[in-house]
Amino acid sequence: MQIARNTSGARIVLDGVTKTYHNQPIAAVENFSMTVEPGELIMFVGPSGCGKTTTMKMINRIIEPTSGSISIDGRDVLSLDPNELRRHIGYVIQQIGLFPHMTIAENVAVVPRLLGWSKAKTTERVEELLATVELEPSEFAGRYPKQLSGGQQQRVGVARALAADPPVMLMDEPFGATDPITREKLQAEFLRLQESLGKTIIFVTHDFDEAVRLGDRIAVLSNRSQIEQFDTPANILTSPANDYVASFIGHGAAIKRLVLIPVTEAKLGPVGQSAGGPITVSVDDSLRDALDSLVLTGLPALTVVDRSERPVGSISVDRISAVLGAEVPIAPVARRSAGTGQGA
Repeated sequence: MQIARNTSGARIVLDGVTKTYHNQPIAAVENFSMTVEPGELIMFVGPSGCGKTTTMKMINRIIEPTSGSISIDGRDVLSLDPNELRRHIGYVIQQIGLFPHMTIAENVAVVPRLLGWSKAKTTERVEELLATVELEPSEFAGRYPKQLSGGQQQRVGVARALAADPPVMLMDEPFGATDPITREKLQAEFLRLQESLGKTIIFVTHDFDEAVRLGDRIAVLSNRSQIEQFDTPANILTSPANDYVASFIGHGAAIKRLVLIPVTEAKLGPVGQSAGGPITVSVDDSLRDALDSLVLTGLPALTVVDRSERPVGSISVDRISAVLGAEVPIAPVARRSAGTGQGA
């Protein structure tokens, strides 16, 4: 069974989806409608208990909808066997859910084995994925989950979700249990993976900064999964739909916008204006990365280098401020390097 025509992303349509529970007069999710295009990374953000996780879980039928329809590439998921459906949708949760009695390789291989893959094909896929998430197969394949750090376990969880090359991935606060440094590294790795894989991803988070850093579009949800605004991070930051959305943005909207703007949007100064030294900013970094490096070093300007590490100019706080004042177009490609500034 295939739920989509290809593995590089699928169109998801939720139409009037509602979930009510017995003896609860108010619906957990009410009349939720959304279309997600192939390859999009959609962030669900909202307070605890608003229904965002319930909505996501109805896509793979961990929770059955009371009414409405859900389709993936035109196929009604409610017409499919739920167990088969879940084997073709990647699923990553905060608690990771690795089997403690299985090795890392065995954990990653769970779904391919259920799908009847050959041993050789499964082994090849496991090794490929461990290398993709930067866990050397020869070193990690034979280990058990308890022998890995929390961040390493989370990478295994992502690898397991990708094992059968699903077109759709559902992620429920996958980095929420990690420390801030590990979380930022995992976010950067995840963006790198998504750039090459192009999966259709629904990602639940309560962290608006994470939603801005990762999402192609953000759905800001209130109680019963009511959509208050569904738009690009740039549009939400510059034009929140109402006070509720503005409360999620909080203070520092300008700083949050810097994550979305590449260094190359700034008018760089001469190389000679920087102090030189080992701390540099890459042309692939965001202006937020550049600002972080400037604050950490206390220098008036830093050298900007190209991908070959050749100096191409300098960046300063004044030049970053000028970009915001000029209201330049925000380039979503800058999300790829979020959290990877060389000076951070």
